[in-house]
Amino acid sequence: MAVSEIEALAAALKARSWMLASAESCTGGLIAAACTSLAGSSDWFERGFVTYSNAAKTEMLGVSAALMEQHGAVSAEVARAMADGALARSTARIAVAVTGIAGPTGGTPAKPVGTVWLAIARHGATTSAELLQLRGDRAAVRQQTVEHALRALNAALAAA
Repeated sequence: MAVSEIEALAAALKARSWMLASAESCTGGLIAAACTSLAGSSDWFERGFVTYSNAAKTEMLGVSAALMEQHGAVSAEVARAMADGALARSTARIAVAVTGIAGPTGGTPAKPVGTVWLAIARHGATTSAELLQLRGDRAAVRQQTVEHALRALNAALAAA
């Protein structure tokens, strides 16, 4: 993990007096763990939601069960709904969400192992979603997802 990405994220959030929330499925809290590995992160990291099951996505983030049934839990629509839900259920001004298939099982021809959707929600902006097609074993997919999430957050803050 590039500590510089986390330090840059911390500096950008603190400069704006913004808090961050995460909503994680396939990473199981690794984004929150990466953020809170930096001393003083309580100044800019507000909370993390680990919503591994579909029921948790609905109960904790307000993701519609019908949306998941229609598009699948690993979809742009669900990733955006997760990010929006994290923003709505926290004091954060920006949120990141990830949902994907880390493997080694669970992949399909349409959504192979390594398929991850990453979304960024920010007050006053349209929630974006990005498709990642990652390679490697379960640990590698999860680690790459965290790295992409940190870079995406930094890019979103730079554009804000």
